[in-house]
Amino acid sequence: MVEGKYNSVYKKDNIRQVRRTLKMTQKEFLEYFLMKENGKTAMSVATLSNLESKGGDRLNEVISAVSGRLQLDSMMFSLEPQEFLQNLETCLNSHQADEDLFYKSEKKGNISQLVNRLTMYFADEILEGRLKRGDQIESDRELAKKLNVGRSAVREALKVLDVLGMIDIRLGQGTYITSRETNFFSVPLSWSLFLDGTQVKSILQVRGALELRAVQLASQCEDKNKLDKLTDIYYRMQKTFQESKDTDNLQHALQETLNADIEFHTCIAECSGNPIILSMLTTIRNFLKRVSGTGMVDSEQLQAVVEEHQKLYGAIISGNVDAATQTMMKHLAASMARYKI
Repeated sequence: MVEGKYNSVYKKDNIRQVRRTLKMTQKEFLEYFLMKENGKTAMSVATLSNLESKGGDRLNEVISAVSGRLQLDSMMFSLEPQEFLQNLETCLNSHQADEDLFYKSEKKGNISQLVNRLTMYFADEILEGRLKRGDQIESDRELAKKLNVGRSAVREALKVLDVLGMIDIRLGQGTYITSRETNFFSVPLSWSLFLDGTQVKSILQVRGALELRAVQLASQCEDKNKLDKLTDIYYRMQKTFQESKDTDNLQHALQETLNADIEFHTCIAECSGNPIILSMLTTIRNFLKRVSGTGMVDSEQLQAVVEEHQKLYGAIISGNVDAATQTMMKHLAASMARYKI
């Protein structure tokens, strides 16, 4: 049908434009616009795919459903695609209250940003004294209104914070600031490390600065329990090294030494007495394990690691801050050569 500026040949292209503008998969599109009362969609993904590429009799069924949901004039779908898109954008701008719809278009890239926004919002509330550990937070509806985003996006972001241990989502009861010991203010940076795996060099620089400050503070530690733990880890590393000389399973010895290495550095951070340093170094190590691998391949490298830790341990136990700093700097430089980044 051709009538003035309308042409039915454009229908299939414009249906596809709606879905792509909303950044929906074909499955999401069907679930949003063509879901029946029995919980099943009115057509299959294969059928929709065929309609988008070739057209067909059921195009009008899809157009009717979309027009009804978005309050569009169904004749719009027969407009030339560029003109249709302009009309569609005007329509969508008037539907900002339709949170589920806008969640579909925003969820692909902005959940990480919302996690940071929520974290900073809760951090501000805590600093201002309006929230404390164990307090219940607003509903997802109230948070969505405050942050001007969809409720569904807020729910997804809250799930991330729940996994990170910053909040407790209690089914049927609400959502609460965690009552556990936690480092709420380090979460935005911790989370960003996992979202952007391209900044390895920058992350290593941060790790180096944190390790140096950690060993300086650890050298001033007076907590006997923490220092005893450091001693236990160090001697376990020594024992693993000695036993590796009498075994053919070098790879096992390498792995055990690597595990002790991580424990040793974690314990240094614990001895620093600074929970933010501990939290950030733990996060960075978890990240680095995902993007790198140990380069230790022989007993000489294994011996070098043990000797470097022996010097570190000695400087910390003796309380020599300068020696601990210099030793850590050398150790970090040497360890870079043993990792494949």
